[in-house]
Order: sequence, then structure tokens, then C-alpha cells
Amino acid sequence: MSDHDDFAFEPQPGLPAPLPKGERILWQGRPDTTALAREAFATRWVMGYFALIAAARLAVGAAEAPLGAAAALALPYLLLGLLAVLILRAIAWAQARTTVYTITTARVLMRVGAALSVTYNIPFRQVAAARLELRPRGTGTIALETAGDTRIAWAMLWPHVRPWHLKKPQPALRCIPDAARVAQILAEAAETRLAEPVIARSPAGAAPAAAVAAE
Repeated sequence: MSDHDDFAFEPQPGLPAPLPKGERILWQGRPDTTALAREAFATRWVMGYFALIAAARLAVGAAEAPLGAAAALALPYLLLGLLAVLILRAIAWAQARTTVYTITTARVLMRVGAALSVTYNIPFRQVAAARLELRPRGTGTIALETAGDTRIAWAMLWPHVRPWHLKKPQPALRCIPDAARVAQILAEAAETRLAEPVIARSPAGAAPAAAVAAE
């Protein structure tokens, strides 16, 4: 990914600090603007709503006036719908441009926020499950169900969150291209990381500990 002057203070795009020794970046990406506008900002529904109002206005007007005059009355609603969609798409573009999702060998990082940039750090050990929602064109959303009491406010995450899960919000890599491949990278990285043993150190002078705990 290319760097941006907006985040020149970052040691690497999407990372608030250098990675610890031995940790590597496996993938970085951001939402697809068109998919984000469609799914998170419901641009199709918005346009459909205004089109329905325009159709109703056309039907009512055609019963009382010539078709051309009725169409002129309906046209402003279509223009308003188009304007609303353009505004929502611009917001989606700003969200996508300022977002960087990162998968490393140890965690998922999400640098999000168009107005105020925030980076969420989600180690694999805090992820209970990851769910992929794949779309026909290859874009998709990978939602992370956090383990235990780990919780992030829904309003702080949106739109980088799984829709309609308000009780316990699930951070999500939203509307990313080639989502199936990214999900495979995440699954393999998490499996490898969680399989690494953590050796418990014994107090000084005690016999070496034989127990090995999974991370």
C-alpha cells in the first residue's frame, strides 16, 4: 500500500508504532469504496426510496395533468435521491481512504476514522471466532467475535463493525476485496500463533518448570 501525507507520523501505514521483533505483516488493505457505500451507507435503498416517491408523484400528477408536466414534478425527487447518494458515496470514500486494516503474525490492527483516527489492536488470543460474509463480486466482510469481556463501543467502530450486533459489537474488516483469500490468511496466522507454546518460567532457585501453556 502507498503511504499518505495525512499519516506521515506513522512508522508504517496503519501502524501506530513499530512491530515487535519477530512479528511480521501478512496483509494490509482497506474497504472497497463502492461496496462500503452500498452495504454500510445503503445507497441502493436511499436511491430506491427517492425513486419510489418520484414514481408515486408521477402517478398522482399524471391523473391531473399531462404526462410531461407530471414528470417535471417527479424529477426533483430523483435529483434529490442522486444528490443524497453522491454525498453518502463521498463519505464512504473518505472512510475507505483513511482506513487501513492490518493482519500480522500476532494480531489484527484496524486504523479507522475519517475525522479522528483511532487504531484498534486485537491480538489473536482475544478473538473467539472470525466469520466471513462473502459477496458475489469477491468483496466481503470478516467479523471478529471477541472473547470474554473484551468489548469495543459500537458507535466508535461504525462502519467497521458487523451490522445489527449491538449487544456485543464485533469489529469487522468491512467490504474488503478478495475477502476469501484474506480470511484464509487470517485463519492460518491465528492457528499458527495460538499453537505456539508459552513456557512458564520457574522462580529463581526452583526446579525448571515442565508445564507448557498454550497462548
